[in-house]
Formats: sequence, structure tokens, C-alpha cells
Amino acid sequence: MVSEIWTEKYRPISFQDIVGQEDIIKRVQALTDSLNIPHLLFAGPAGTGKSTLALIVVRELFKETWKENYLELNASDERGINVVREKVKNFARTKSIGNVPFKIIFLDEADALTPEAQQALRRTMENYSATCRFILSCNYSSKIIDPIQSRCALFRFRLLENKDIEKVIQKIASRESLTITPEAAEMIYEGSEGDCRRCINLLQSTSSVSPSITADLVSTILSDAKPKDIKIVLDYAVSGDFQKAREKLFDIILRESISGQDVVKAIQKEIWNLPIEPEIKVKLTEKTGEAEFRIVEGSDPFIQLQALLASFVLAGLGK
Repeated sequence: MVSEIWTEKYRPISFQDIVGQEDIIKRVQALTDSLNIPHLLFAGPAGTGKSTLALIVVRELFKETWKENYLELNASDERGINVVREKVKNFARTKSIGNVPFKIIFLDEADALTPEAQQALRRTMENYSATCRFILSCNYSSKIIDPIQSRCALFRFRLLENKDIEKVIQKIASRESLTITPEAAEMIYEGSEGDCRRCINLLQSTSSVSPSITADLVSTILSDAKPKDIKIVLDYAVSGDFQKAREKLFDIILRESISGQDVVKAIQKEIWNLPIEPEIKVKLTEKTGEAEFRIVEGSDPFIQLQALLASFVLAGLGK
């Protein structure tokens, strides 16, 4: 996680560096302080601190010898059964160095492991529990087989809220001597969608242009459709002027180089600000879902967006 880089620049990372997961941090810290943790399963969206927390646990447990007692594997790159049979088993069967009686194996993106590899992993977790503990992270715990879930203490991470992203932004701004306007901070949160890693990447991209970060600068880096532009498009459509809505939408797409999916997401957010009946908003939200699905499946974005605008025109006309 990118946050590991900027915290390590000043001091070793600690439990206090993770924001927005207070309940999880308390429980995991208590387990770590006891020097005896069970197998752990961290599940939740990307950029919420799962990998960082795993690294903190290892460093708190082993101190200076953490590198010798820690194996990290990214399951999205190495997902076959041979990885479990060779790398994982060979590391798990050897004794640890230091006072802690076990090693740690961290399997990142464990939901990418094949079912066969997961079946092999369940036996390895059982047979070598005396000399090794596993920390698994995944985006979707439902993709982890039940026998593995039952062997782990499950911790569910949630998307970060605005106040959590604000803490990260202010901490980085003070250390890197950045000036960030409140509007820019709000836009960074909206652009990150609760992903701390994306928030830090946005800050790094904008700060490379200027140390004074404004909403316009963030908007340029984000390359997202501006809400006010999308509102103009929808106002034209709801009023029944399909031609102007179409011209304005295509102007936004070509001028800002925005993908069809991003436009659909921006439209979906703006629907609820339209002066129309709630029942119509629900129907239009359904239409945006259909358009997004078709674009993902490979349909022409321009045709799908025109069809979506046509739905807004018909809704405005009461049809």
C-alpha cells in the first residue's frame, strides 16, 4: 500500500497510521500484544488498510527480525496449487527466529487462489499451526472456502469516510508542505471513493504540478465529468431537448477524454438532484445500470449514452 511508503520515510508504521478501522485495530492490537495470534482473514474493499495492518502486525511481533519470519505472496500472481505445496509449505515447516514461536505467511488477494489451492492451503494451515500463522486478505470473503474461513478470525474492513480521508490528507499536507483548499479536499474524497491508496496517489499527482492544490487542479488530474456539466446535460434532457443534451454530453466526453463508464457513474450520482418525482428517479437509476452493464460487456459507449439520454427525455415528457 502506498501509505507504507510515506510513513516509513519518517518512522516505522504503527497501528495509529491506519484510519477508519478503529474497532478492528483495537482487537488486532490486543491479539498482537499477547504475542499469540490466530490465523487472520482481512476482508474488505481495496485501499482500506488490509495489507498495511498485516505488515504492522508482523513488525510489532518480531521487531528487528521481522523479515526473516515473514513471507508475503500475492495470490493474483501466484495462485496455483504448486505455490501452496512448495513455497508456503517449505516456509511453514521451519521454526521461527526469536521469541515468538511461529512465523507469519501473508497471502494477499487470497480470493484469487484456485479452489484446489485453497483445499491444499486448509491442510497446511492445520498441520503447521504450531510453527506458522496465516494472514489472508481478500476483497470478497465469499470467494474463500468455508473450511478456511472457519480456521480464521475474520475482520471486515469498510470504506473510509470523509473524516478518515481528511486525516490522511492533513497529515500528508503538513509533512510535505502542501496547501489544500477545503473544496479540493472534498473533491479528493469524492474521487477516491473511500480508497486511501487512491487518495494518496491523487495527492502525489496533484502536488507534482503545484504545492497549492485547488479544486480545479484536482479535477484536471481526476479526469472525471464535473457535476455541473452533467447537470446541464440532464436538465436539457429532462426538459425534452434531446439534441442539446446530446451535443453537450459529447462535448464533455471529447473535451475531457472521459470514458463511457465514468459518464454513467456521474449521471447516476446527479439523478437524485433532479427536480423530478422519486418514482422516476428510481426508473432512471435502473436505466443507468443497464447502460453501464452494456458498456462493460463491449457495447458502443456513444450509442448507449444516447439511449440513456433518450430515457431521460421520455421521463421528462411523462412517458
